[in-house]
Amino acid sequence: MSYQSMEEAKLRGEKENIPFWKAIQLEDAQERDVKIEDSWEKMKYMWQSMLDALDAYEPDKVSRSGLVGTEGGLMDSYRETKEPLCGDFVAKVMSKALKMGCNNACMKRIVAAPTAGACGVLPAVLVTYYKEYNVPEEKMIEAMYVAAGLGQIIANRAYLAGASGGCQAEIGSGSGMAAGAICYIKGGDTDQIGHACAMALKNLMGLVCDPVGGLVEVPCVKRNVGGAVNALAAADMALAGITSKVPVDQVIDAMKEVGDKMDVSLRETGVGGVAGTAAAQEVVEKLGM
Repeated sequence: MSYQSMEEAKLRGEKENIPFWKAIQLEDAQERDVKIEDSWEKMKYMWQSMLDALDAYEPDKVSRSGLVGTEGGLMDSYRETKEPLCGDFVAKVMSKALKMGCNNACMKRIVAAPTAGACGVLPAVLVTYYKEYNVPEEKMIEAMYVAAGLGQIIANRAYLAGASGGCQAEIGSGSGMAAGAICYIKGGDTDQIGHACAMALKNLMGLVCDPVGGLVEVPCVKRNVGGAVNALAAADMALAGITSKVPVDQVIDAMKEVGDKMDVSLRETGVGGVAGTAAAQEVVEKLGM
């Protein structure tokens, strides 16, 4: 059975003297009844698919609704011609988050991480760092296991779907996964990985899922940016020695409690939140939905 808590995965790592990512890999191989090498190749394929998906972005292509598509290209142009407030690296992260979100809206191939609506968070953080600092591919695949392990624990203790717990379950989870993964790449230990994930989740706790017209476009694409930048901030705090006073497992439990109490209008129904505004209703009417 897959890990039910961060504590369970951590204890295995301590008992067998293996890093967090390895504990996740071993569990994956055991659960799917495959060889370690096969598990690695599958994760390597996922990593390459993220790279390929970003390369497939077309700045002039828009979604069928016409609501999104060009944002990634616009962010690139801004970064290349102006001085972004957040600096060049974070601007690149923002651009990649937008590109992947737009790819999803334009029906291109993406890697759900953990969902299609949150597909831009993890690759924005990892791919940008990979290309900026020439990190060995093996290290990136290990980080993918870290992200997958955190996502697995969140799924087992709470949920990943916006229809179940709001966008905190999608962008929030993706942000927590990305925070833990980049923390690992930067040398963080298992405790720091947990703190990074916990802080990222807390920062986005209560985030509702309110897609205009029920489409995974507005505000979804831009929320990937928020999730990615939040992941960087949470990871940096953890690496600085700042800790989450509430353990990550309990934070996940709290996220589930909040999601359970969230009104159905704020859980992917396209009724409440920004989806219920006058501007959103005009869009829906114009699209004939």
